[in-house]
Amino acid sequence: MTEAFHFSLSDQEKAYLKDLVRLSIASRLTPGHGPAEPPEPPTDKLRERLGAFVTLELGGRLRGCIGHIQGSGPLFRTVWDMAQAAAFQDQRFQPLTAGEFARLEVEISILSPITACPDPEQVEVGRHGLLVRRGGRSGLLLPQVPVEWGWDRWKFLGQTCLKAGLPADAWKAEGTDIYWFEAEVF
Repeated sequence: MTEAFHFSLSDQEKAYLKDLVRLSIASRLTPGHGPAEPPEPPTDKLRERLGAFVTLELGGRLRGCIGHIQGSGPLFRTVWDMAQAAAFQDQRFQPLTAGEFARLEVEISILSPITACPDPEQVEVGRHGLLVRRGGRSGLLLPQVPVEWGWDRWKFLGQTCLKAGLPADAWKAEGTDIYWFEAEVF
């Protein structure tokens, strides 16, 4: 991966996706009071097949984060579905309540295609996200995570392994696959 991933969105497109997250969650919180399907996007760019994560926070603390690493459908539909999954299906948290909804902070990450990382020395904190796989285990961390925690490259690799349920140094072992990607985060 030599060139940075640039998937730029207009202010209109970003506003649509952020509104879409809220509309998706609201439609699930109060069934019958909102659309069952996402409204059509304002541009064709939002129909591209890219992976996306929706991160929900309350008071600066994680409240839910779920996504797809690869696009399996139009981006706007992925964001709609991941918003509901982050709010109601993240197993680390109880389902979101109506009282929490009004205070919800939303972050959306649009992912580049994922490719094999040729050399862990090339991982750049703040630019790359990581996916580590070994056996039936895998762990993924978005590019913004090591920045938020103040990790260097090696700590980032180790923490991604830990997220996969592997030893922190598993990234060094033969049979461990390391993949990287970039993300447009807003």
